[in-house]
Amino acid sequence: MTSTTGTICPHCGWPDGAEPFQVVSRHSTAAGSTVWTRCGCGSLQVRVVDARGMRIVSRGRPADARSDAPCR
Repeated sequence: MTSTTGTICPHCGWPDGAEPFQVVSRHSTAAGSTVWTRCGCGSLQVRVVDARGMRIVSRGRPADARSDAPCR
């Protein structure tokens, strides 16, 4: 995938254009595909892949690694 955003993950600095740590799911759309991925730091990302390239359109935060964090 080629990133059209030229940005990095704000949580760990991994380049958006790099391969994601894990592909969670992939869905075809009329314009291309939507790919849900997980970065190496654990943040969930929604990537849109179409004729313009790849864009991250939504990004979550990594899960809180503290053992004293309350369950959600």
